[in-house]
Amino acid sequence: MSIRIGIVGYGNLGRGVELALRRNPDMELAAFFTRRAPETLKTLSPEVPVYHMDTLPEYKDQLDVLILCGGSATDLPVQTPACARLFNVVDSFDTHARIPEHFENCDAAAKEGGRVTLISAGWDPGLFSLQRLMGQCILPDGSDYTFWGKGISQGHGDAIRRVAGVKDARQYTIPVPEAMARVRSGENPTLTARQKHTRECFVVAEEGADLARIENEIKTMPNYFADYDTTVTFITEEEMARDHSRMPHGGLVVRSGATGAQGENKHLMEFSLTLDSNPEFTANVLVCCARAVCRMQREGQTGAKTIFDVPPAYLSAKDGAELRKQLL
Repeated sequence: MSIRIGIVGYGNLGRGVELALRRNPDMELAAFFTRRAPETLKTLSPEVPVYHMDTLPEYKDQLDVLILCGGSATDLPVQTPACARLFNVVDSFDTHARIPEHFENCDAAAKEGGRVTLISAGWDPGLFSLQRLMGQCILPDGSDYTFWGKGISQGHGDAIRRVAGVKDARQYTIPVPEAMARVRSGENPTLTARQKHTRECFVVAEEGADLARIENEIKTMPNYFADYDTTVTFITEEEMARDHSRMPHGGLVVRSGATGAQGENKHLMEFSLTLDSNPEFTANVLVCCARAVCRMQREGQTGAKTIFDVPPAYLSAKDGAELRKQLL
């Protein structure tokens, strides 16, 4: 049976989900939902209807899963719990410090509605979270390290664009090479967030905006920039279009640990990603998580979930026999 998907929000991530669904024949894109005037939204799938966000409750029995493609700064903390009462939902909430709070809000809403909501899907949080979990399980005597970039963080860029006076922005997360070298050498250093990464922001300001205020608001923003060495460079719209139109990203998770009676045997586990398009890769993770959510709901499960709660086989369109034969 085809899984009917609704996309909420149509920015870079929403377009990525739209494209990902074309490669998953067990899924069907059934509707877009937007805060804009629906007739003004130009999608890559003109045959799929576009509705205003306000009409969402009317479609609660016509969709199997909603994939929310808004930002973590202000959209998802409100949208996900609201939608979770009516729909099975997947989101990509990525403000790590607020995940426990977001989970509790969504869990209460989803249980009230008898639905399943999977929060914080993507590659970090998401795939990298799984690698950290596996590393700790396999090497309990060890240390975790996560490096992001060099690449554009969608959530951080969205947070900058919410600052008054900002017309457009891109934010690059950049690993500190010396920190990566120390980790890979097996040194097991203790590193602060500031020692592991720098953040580089390119901002197009509105005409007449207070640049000093904008820069200060960015650099002191909690959960995003306050704990990092951050540079803010103001550029023109033309420079933004010319130099920062692509959305690359990536990173790696490392678990450095030891085994043996005296810890004499050293081990290094590493998982890395190199992405041409951060939103398109993230979208593909959201889509396979939507399949898992649909399966869990059909089993009678309710409440909020994370990637830790998903049986890996539920992510795949293949059945157990195929997986055992082809991949095990």
